[in-house]
Amino acid sequence: MHAMPILTIEAAESLLGVLEDFLDSSEASFALIIERGGAILGQHGEIPPSIDPTTVAALAAGSFAATKELAHRIGESEFSALHQQGKERQIFMSAVNEDTILVTVFGARTTLGLVRFYSVRAVKRIASILEHARQQSQIPIDLGDTVLDNACEVFDERDGRRR
Repeated sequence: MHAMPILTIEAAESLLGVLEDFLDSSEASFALIIERGGAILGQHGEIPPSIDPTTVAALAAGSFAATKELAHRIGESEFSALHQQGKERQIFMSAVNEDTILVTVFGARTTLGLVRFYSVRAVKRIASILEHARQQSQIPIDLGDTVLDNACEVFDERDGRRR
């Protein structure tokens, strides 16, 4: 697993744009982009007040991890998608990359087939945005000697030392 990239405003807006397009096309209710630890990287759609997206993200990450272990037990490295169906709502989770999952919640307004179909394009776009963000966050930044000198002075003053 890689460290999650630092998302710039532009990257976050791009992710939201992907989610908006995905929800418009698939007619799903709402979607979350989560990292495999359960943190939400992006969310969009009509989330009912009775649903806590943070809890959904944490449980979805746990469910996906448990399913990965189940896949190992039958000789697969991982299942790339997971679907759960209830009486009124369904949830579809799709691996974006080894660090990220797209979680989609939908009801009777659409079908699993439509959600799966449009999630393929959304997953590719999300993966591309996150990879670009990862590459950008690895570009070294030269703060120069002035910042280091100033930081040393602050610590020296705090500790009562003179330079």
